[in-house]
Amino acid sequence: DAGPPLMLVQSRDQRTTALLELDPATGATSVLRERTDPDWIDLPDDTPRRMAGGRIAEFVSDRETDTNRLAVDDGFVTPEGLQVREVLEVGEGVLFRASEEPTEIHLYRWTESEGPHRISDEPGVHTGTSAGGVTLLVSSTADRPMPAVAIRKHGARVGLIRSEAETPVVTPKPIFLTLGERELRAALLLPGGREPDEPLPVLLDPYGGPHGARVLKAGSLYLTPQWFADHGYAVLVIDNRGVDGRGPAWDREIRDDFGKALEDQVDGLHAAAKELGYLDLDRVAIRGWSFGGYLSAMAVLRRPDVFHAAIVGAPVTDQRLYDTHYTERYLGDPNAQPEVYERNSVLHEAASLERPILLIHGLADDNVYVAHSLKFSAALFEAGRFHELVLIPNATHMTRSNAVTQNILRVQLDFLTRTLGV
Repeated sequence: DAGPPLMLVQSRDQRTTALLELDPATGATSVLRERTDPDWIDLPDDTPRRMAGGRIAEFVSDRETDTNRLAVDDGFVTPEGLQVREVLEVGEGVLFRASEEPTEIHLYRWTESEGPHRISDEPGVHTGTSAGGVTLLVSSTADRPMPAVAIRKHGARVGLIRSEAETPVVTPKPIFLTLGERELRAALLLPGGREPDEPLPVLLDPYGGPHGARVLKAGSLYLTPQWFADHGYAVLVIDNRGVDGRGPAWDREIRDDFGKALEDQVDGLHAAAKELGYLDLDRVAIRGWSFGGYLSAMAVLRRPDVFHAAIVGAPVTDQRLYDTHYTERYLGDPNAQPEVYERNSVLHEAASLERPILLIHGLADDNVYVAHSLKFSAALFEAGRFHELVLIPNATHMTRSNAVTQNILRVQLDFLTRTLGV
């Protein structure tokens, strides 16, 4: 309603985009602006969008200031250092989420008259929605496992929406750490949330992939890690290079080389062990799902000196079998640089397996196809590297079945108990 339709088009190498305006009567387009980036341009789902008066709001990675920023009509309206994470709503103003510290995400609103101002107060992870002068602020904090929803009107809180969600049986007690030279953000979960009297076996629990920050001050993110911790483990969650929240340069560190994620996991583990003194580096396992599963496979294959067992869930083992647009953003065109795809695949490393590995995949996975695990399992078997394989009928990438979810966790705990001797 605020102006002609907009189209955003991108070159295959993802380094150039053009914003087009469409004439609905003729189908003709005109170029409003072009952007380029030496590595890639992110395409968020939420922008570009027209504001009520016809101006165009966009998410832009400003390489000069190393800041992901909000732009309106090609001019930046958020300051250097405030990393925009998501644009929620565009109308008279813009409602968006952003971070000054990567472990916190706050809710902001930008208007022409007031500029950007923060709506949320307490440390945590916040989101929301707004209409008619009323804003719903949804807030998660590290010390509560479920979010709270506040009703705000004209800047003041006027009520709360009661949550009817079931109270979790696990009480997460994350300890937040900053580790190593790269100041990796990490969260540590201990049995009962208490410092142990003796060394604990360590379980790394990463995601590690692009746009996959796990170390955030929201208690709900640590229910499963705390469950594993309560069974006798020090669970360490580390956000490596490439994970969002720290600016365009940090995001692009992993271009052509996902192995940098593993380097950071190892560096973070060793920095935490040096700082804390009660992490048993002779008993270290890693678990992960999706990119985290791929990272776990890479860890146990490339660094058996560090990792003694791995749980590999729904992994991307052959980068050529994953989504084209996603993969080429980070690894380029496989026809132009096939060696990059070889280097980032774990299939050809199967013969190097020295440690126990548990491979899990849903047969109905429509995101990371089960072919990834089947090819990896075949390569391991043909190399005489015997392993454990769990294939789940009717399970997709992220199952919604309570029974399947519970038993996926139980089979992992059983594997860890047997391989680490806990």
